[in-house]
Amino acid sequence: MEIHDNGPQRNAFDIETATRENTNYRTVAWSGAHLQVTLMSIEPGRSIGLEVHNGTDQFLRLDAGRGRVVMGPSKDDLPFEQDVTDGWAIQVPAGTWHDVINTGDEPMRLYAIYAPTHHAAGIVQETPEAADEDEEAGRDEPPTWAEEIDTQGEEKA
Repeated sequence: MEIHDNGPQRNAFDIETATRENTNYRTVAWSGAHLQVTLMSIEPGRSIGLEVHNGTDQFLRLDAGRGRVVMGPSKDDLPFEQDVTDGWAIQVPAGTWHDVINTGDEPMRLYAIYAPTHHAAGIVQETPEAADEDEEAGRDEPPTWAEEIDTQGEEKA
């Protein structure tokens, strides 16, 4: 299934099929002014990577595979742990350190919804290393047309 991020235009697609067929670490499927949908594929033994999004809430749903989610107030304090599998949803409040680790023997397929928009519109990153390179090079920034929200959740002037 081919996915094309058409920006803040009306859109509809079969998210379950697209998620299960996505083989890229991250594919941005749709970018709105206040929300973004990404598809992810995490190889066995790998993870999304321990991270925090200040000012961005995140919703993740597994459509294939199994894993373990950890969350907490700092990268060294992750008291929340939960095993997850196909059909499970994970909600990550802004400012929460989190990681989802693939504990299975097949790729873990999931989609993530960011509010507000967090990644570059339409970006496709085949591997976690490519995602890191894009971030370091400044190629993975939200589009300029996305509504800017500060870390307190208020619109910037």
